[in-house]
Amino acid sequence: MKNIINEKRIIQITTFLKSLNIKSKRFSEIIRTQNISVIQDFNQVFIHSSEDKILNYEKLEFFGDAVLRLAASNFIEKKYPQMSVGESSELRAQIVSDAWLIKLGKKIEIEALIIKGPKALGDENSKNTIIGETTEALIGAIYKCFNSIQEINLWLDDIWEEDSEIFLQAPYRFKSKTVLQEWCQSKGFELPVYKIIQVSDKNGDPERFSCDIFIEGFKESSALGKSHKQAETNAARVLIEKYISIGKF
Repeated sequence: MKNIINEKRIIQITTFLKSLNIKSKRFSEIIRTQNISVIQDFNQVFIHSSEDKILNYEKLEFFGDAVLRLAASNFIEKKYPQMSVGESSELRAQIVSDAWLIKLGKKIEIEALIIKGPKALGDENSKNTIIGETTEALIGAIYKCFNSIQEINLWLDDIWEEDSEIFLQAPYRFKSKTVLQEWCQSKGFELPVYKIIQVSDKNGDPERFSCDIFIEGFKESSALGKSHKQAETNAARVLIEKYISIGKF
């Protein structure tokens, strides 16, 4: 059973869908006619499980995960036909990542439409996660609307083209630890040693952890991050950029 939505919510959702600027006649027709059945389906995209345990975005998010990977694969095949399978997989991992979904969600300002229950409303730590999940659910809903990835690619291909070029120009910024490890192996060095220290007790503090990296027993870089993983990644990126600047990398 669908949630009944009022006129104000219908306008809010159709205005949002129009702002996506998907160049599709059939998608534009849904917005122009304010198709109530379809708009109600899209309304479920924006409902968090803390608000409604049954009618929420979780199933659409699960579906959207597969759709996103398929659409990204389609984009890569068209844009980079000579790319190897390994390189394609690496690029796809970047343009369908949780971080990428959160960035896209913020760009389209999806948070303004999300309906949360009291528990989620007060949880700042889950804010970005919910933005990413809702964005993935939106992708699933657009696919289900037409049973086709056409609208997904019409919407995301230009965004992916820009983001892919950024990644391909400097992949170390996105997979710093892997690149640093490969560099050490190519030089016959031991693997980098990461030493983490907690410098703050506050959850969500962007500088909660400090990471030092040691190469062959020598401390080579330091950086901060809100998690162990982020501090390590930041320290690896700082070290690579340091080595690049002195012609060592």
